[in-house]
This record gives sequence, structure tokens and C-alpha cells, in this order.
Amino acid sequence: MDEATKHPRSVCCIGDIHGYINKLQSLWSNLQAHIPPSHFESALIIFLGDYCDRGSNTPQVLDFLISLPSTYPNQTHVFLCGNHDLAFAAFLGVAPAPCDGSEFRETWSEYEMNEEREGWYKGEEYERMHVQGRRWAGKMSGFNHVKKTEYKGSIYDAGPTFESYGVPHGSFDLIKAVPAEHKKFLADMVWVHEEDNVCIETEEGIKQCKLIAVHAGLEKNRGVEEQLKYLKARDTRIPKVEALSGRKNVWEMPKDLDSCSTILVSGHHGKLHTEGLRLIIDEGGGLEHNPVAAVVLPSMKIVRDTDRPSK
Repeated sequence: MDEATKHPRSVCCIGDIHGYINKLQSLWSNLQAHIPPSHFESALIIFLGDYCDRGSNTPQVLDFLISLPSTYPNQTHVFLCGNHDLAFAAFLGVAPAPCDGSEFRETWSEYEMNEEREGWYKGEEYERMHVQGRRWAGKMSGFNHVKKTEYKGSIYDAGPTFESYGVPHGSFDLIKAVPAEHKKFLADMVWVHEEDNVCIETEEGIKQCKLIAVHAGLEKNRGVEEQLKYLKARDTRIPKVEALSGRKNVWEMPKDLDSCSTILVSGHHGKLHTEGLRLIIDEGGGLEHNPVAAVVLPSMKIVRDTDRPSK
């Protein structure tokens, strides 16, 4: 047994937060209580994306996340980009520019048949926006049959994010209202994270694996290396990034990884699902009364914001 397996580093993968600062603070306290102090201080913390929308405290959530590297200098923090975060960044004009110099308007055509139904943003400077930024700031009302809730402003439920920065939904003034440090955080998010020598408890004992973290998952029937390449490049020429926003097509482990010792961890799906080395950690789904969850490796312990300290 090598050193990494004898003394495995703690790895915490934290599910979608969606603007709920109280849930994030409670979850962080519970992680601190669950993990021995020396392990917590040196832990790898991977946030699985979707920091904004639905909840009403997006600025406070971003402030909390931004503060972590200076508050916990011996931890390693990874901030993955979720589909909501990419759309928020796209509206603000801080998403990565297309690598070939093309314009964001070239992302519209594939989905333009939905423009009227989804009420895409058509206000100031809409011509320069990625399709997801226009969808994010658009106007959508009625009942969301997937979430079983009313839409909150747009198809992304972005209304609470606008309001949390003190501007009406769909207002271009949001660009002035969002502080520079929040824009930098959104501009710097990674689309995928790979980590070697991560330990996980299995039925056969502790196993040392590679870990891939990506917001929604990897497409089952597409080559993993091809997907990792565009994710590392943060290729915004793509109108809809399946690894950040797919559903059934990214739920399972990709064929290329079936026989590899690779953990694939995601959020996004509004479910908590652990099957073998495929981990989906999003018990909250952005819904007010659901908990925000995290998985701690190697133990595979699920920690929630709603957990009560044991007496």
C-alpha cells in the first residue's frame, strides 16, 4: 500500500448552491465538523458549479467562495462552471471569447426556433451575446413542468440573481451592478477538473483512482479525450455545452471510462446518485426546501446543510 492510499487526502465535492448562502454556510460548518481538522485544512474542495439563480443571495455566495483561498490557504479550491454560471457570464460579457475569433451571434442559429417561446433577451447589446446569455436574461413565465415550480423570470430562473444585485430582471444595468471581483470569478471558472491519486472506499476496500469533475457529466457515446479537449479549452463556439447542460446523455459513465479506475463526479441533475465510480451530487436542484449536499472522499460520506451535529 503506497503513501497516498495509507494517508489519503480528503476530497469534498459540493453540489449546486443556486444562490442559497445560508445553506452554503451550514454545509461548510457541517463539513468542518465531519472532517478531522488536519484533514480539513489540507482538503481538496471541488465546487461542482451553479452558484447563481433560483435562490436570492448570489452576491453573498460569490463573496463566500472568493474568500476561501485566503481563509483556508492550505486547501485547494476548484470552482467548476455550471450551465447557469456560463449563461450569467455570457450576459455580463466575461465568458471566454471564441478561440477562432468568431462572433457569439453565430451560436444563435441552431436554437433560433425557440427564441420567441423562450423570450430571449433583445435589449441593449444583445447582438454581441452568446445564445445562453440571451436565454438567461430573457423573459419566461408559467409553470416549469420539469422542476414543478413557476419560472422565476427566465428559462434559467435568473430573476432572483438580477434582484439580488438590485436591478430588475432583464436589465442591462446588471453589468454595472456586478462588482469586478464577481466578474473575475465568473471569467476564471474551469469547465473540467482532473485529479490523480484520489482514494475512494469500495466494496473491495480503498481504491486509488483518477477523478474527473464536470458539472453535468461526459457524453456516453463520444470519446472522452475529445470532450476533455474542448472542456479544457472552454470552447464557447458551442451553443449548448452538453458536459455542462446535458441530461440523459451525460448521466452514465462514458464507454471509454467503463474499464478505467476513474471517478466521474457531477452536480446539475437535481438528484443524489452514486453508482460505482459515477457520482452525481445535486440533492438540492436549486429548490428552496431541498438540502445542498456534498460527498467526502475517500469515505463516500454524504454531508448536507440540514445535518444536525451529533450530541
